[in-house]
Amino acid sequence: MSISRRYFLKNGGIAMLGMASLPSFLQRAVAATTGSGKKKMVVLFQRGAMDGLNVVVPFGEPNYYHLRPTISIPEPRRGGTDAALDLDGFFGLHPSLQPLYPLFQNRQLAIVQAVGSPDPSRSHFDAQDFMESGTPGVKSTEDGWLNRALQSMPEDPLSPFRAVAFGPYLPRTLAGSAPAVAIPDLKQFKMFGPQQTTEGGFEAMYAQTVDQALRGVGQETFEAIDQLKKINPDNYQPENGADYPTSRFGKSLMEIAELFKADLGLEVAFLDSGGWDHHVNEGGVQGQLANLLRDLGQGIAAFHQDMGDRMGDVVFVSMSEFGRTAHENGNRGTDHGHANCMFLMGGDIKGGRVYSRWPGMSDGQLYEGRDLAVTTDYRSVLSEVMNKHLAGSNLKTVFPGFNNDPGQFLGVMKA
Repeated sequence: MSISRRYFLKNGGIAMLGMASLPSFLQRAVAATTGSGKKKMVVLFQRGAMDGLNVVVPFGEPNYYHLRPTISIPEPRRGGTDAALDLDGFFGLHPSLQPLYPLFQNRQLAIVQAVGSPDPSRSHFDAQDFMESGTPGVKSTEDGWLNRALQSMPEDPLSPFRAVAFGPYLPRTLAGSAPAVAIPDLKQFKMFGPQQTTEGGFEAMYAQTVDQALRGVGQETFEAIDQLKKINPDNYQPENGADYPTSRFGKSLMEIAELFKADLGLEVAFLDSGGWDHHVNEGGVQGQLANLLRDLGQGIAAFHQDMGDRMGDVVFVSMSEFGRTAHENGNRGTDHGHANCMFLMGGDIKGGRVYSRWPGMSDGQLYEGRDLAVTTDYRSVLSEVMNKHLAGSNLKTVFPGFNNDPGQFLGVMKA
């Protein structure tokens, strides 16, 4: 069921009230521009450092199998379901991501490999902070790159739902002067504040260490968010046969689709997933990583299917703080590395290709002799997306000190 503003008003018990009698915050929500083809963005952060080498497998690189004798993903084979899915003759997709394979083949999904932050930190906390602030190596930055992007774009003053993080806390990425809210669950709206996250390990610690000064929000926005209870998320029915996983990740993606369809002015949505820190028993075709990828692939594919033609106005981008070591460790896992991969999906993406300035995996090619080298700065990928998808973004403000030369873009976006 597609939720319209009319549905929102009717179920809010205010359909017969005149606009003049509505509170100012609700007037703005009701009057927000809808269905105008305004560009939108979804950002996924995979906390814990995903193993990009076992996700987008360089099966054409012999050293990959030499460095990973027990956890590598086998080369593609005809009719096989326990091997990499051939993308371009050199790279393959982990078989647990099979739901994404048709999207790649239909040129609706693109992948960037050997991408990451130039900062050498292998600390989860520092690497996440640098990547979310958009200023690698600079700890004094107070706001996040995505919030600065919102600050630099033409603002729709009618919408209090411009930027929403789907989780229990406002992420570093959305910290800043542009209004943003955190929604842990559409059934229990709460503004971002000192709440516990459901993730364990360092993901929970991350939530507790986010700057307390960045958690305030205006009461007016709180009241506006509270009105969204009237859309009754229990009754939401995904379209086009989309089947979301029942995980928190799948639920968040479904709620993003629901709010996009509700036409309440949502432009930027952020969500994260945890559990990617596999030092022990990572697994190959089967195992811990495979289970997470199964959830990831099913969720992203369901979101794409649910959104249907609306995906023409949406770009979905994924990232993780750094990759894993090229060599598996003695516990059949991987340790903190450097380069990783990113996924991009949506109407403006030139899909069906793995974009990579491949650095190689021989001893002399590995970063510090142990990691896949970063050959594409993640800020270049995000800059291209914002330059061609989110009109009005001031890249010099979004990524200060970074050379956003369009001539250096990979070409992942349509002209």
